[in-house]
Amino acid sequence: MSTRRLPATPHPLPDSLTPTPAKAPTMLGSTPRTPRNHRARRTSSLLLAGAVLASGLLSGCSSVGDALGLSGDAAPSAAATAPVAATEEVLPYESVFTRDGTFQSHTKVEGLDMVLTLYPTKATPRTHEWYPAGDKYFSFTFQAYDLRRELRDDFDTKREVYAGRVRVTSTLVDADGPVQGGKQPYELDDQARDVTFDPEPLANRYGMLITSPKGALELRNQAIGSVPQGTVGIDLKFSILTWIETAPGSDEFERKVVKRTVPISVFASETPTVAEKIPYTSN
Repeated sequence: MSTRRLPATPHPLPDSLTPTPAKAPTMLGSTPRTPRNHRARRTSSLLLAGAVLASGLLSGCSSVGDALGLSGDAAPSAAATAPVAATEEVLPYESVFTRDGTFQSHTKVEGLDMVLTLYPTKATPRTHEWYPAGDKYFSFTFQAYDLRRELRDDFDTKREVYAGRVRVTSTLVDADGPVQGGKQPYELDDQARDVTFDPEPLANRYGMLITSPKGALELRNQAIGSVPQGTVGIDLKFSILTWIETAPGSDEFERKVVKRTVPISVFASETPTVAEKIPYTSN
């Protein structure tokens, strides 16, 4: 019996039976994308979104939603407006009292701080409505602080200061300067103990005690009367006689006169200054 040999190389299959690799489907009007192209486009999209988001955060004029096109209203952002510098008010007559609504001066005498304070009362509280006609009301205090001692030290360790005669005169000012002569809209010349708000101040032969915190000269609701039209300001000139103890408990005193001028502005108007009715005790 003879053995049949198989051929070393198999017979090739017909072309109709040879399998062909499947082709990826192709969209009409498009080019097939490879994974590399897809990654590149995705990276570009993320960079674009990041740039838009950053511009929205930096602009300060539109929201992030507007920057990304998510807002329904695409209103243009408002242009940044530079802040307008505040211009200082020009008064008819330069006056800290009128501008700030109060005035306080500190006069240093022999290690003491002599403090004079003025402020408008509730009758005419708006100093920018102080016109030539009508009464204009203010109050003032005068007090001494011993700077050689701490504020809360025992009172016996502080020098006593007494106020004697108090004089206040007023000078009118118009566009040409101070006006000489004429009736004064406000004047005072009296003993401090007789005009202070406290009817029973601590006093001795020198006057009333004004050392803080036991004493203070206080006058309330002082009226500045009407002034002629054309008046732009009033100078209140204070002169207060004081007696200062040379050392705590020494009962020896030195005479000093404290002087201070307080300018007040007056605004032009045919309308009189309107004063509200308030109790005399009010400030």
